[in-house]
Amino acid sequence: MPDEIDGFIEQWRDERPDLGADLEAMALFGRLGRLAAVAGAAIEEVLLRHGLTTGEFDVLAALRRAGAPFTLTPTVLARTLMLSPGAMTNRLDRLERAGLVTRSVDPGNRRSTLVTLAAAGRTTVDGAVGEHLANEVRLLGGLTAAQRRTLDELLRLLLATLPDPARQR
Repeated sequence: MPDEIDGFIEQWRDERPDLGADLEAMALFGRLGRLAAVAGAAIEEVLLRHGLTTGEFDVLAALRRAGAPFTLTPTVLARTLMLSPGAMTNRLDRLERAGLVTRSVDPGNRRSTLVTLAAAGRTTVDGAVGEHLANEVRLLGGLTAAQRRTLDELLRLLLATLPDPARQR
């Protein structure tokens, strides 16, 4: 079942036959990019119903997954989410203004800050995560369970072979 990416690759084959089999890489990354765009928009739509952007949800989810007392440093959050310190500060500013997180001085290191999931943040993320997960399951509905497992294994393998900026910090 050919798609638009196949058409692009065929055009490259016609114009640059010297690229050969390497065009398979272009096709794969083209499809991954399209998947990210299509799925990202569907995910954002669900999270917006809960008053969150994907980035804000990611911060709240990281704090929620950390378990009680739902507290992490901005540095750990930034590393976990592969963000620059400045980008993390901007997200935390928005979430704090919305009353979803609080920031306080770390009593163990007065030069450090602690970010804690506020009660409203926990309610928000707990309300969003169920619908978010159901949406992701729906997005994968065109694949069988075995195909989903295979795709997951292949993506895990590919990611393990690539440099990860989060691990290099």
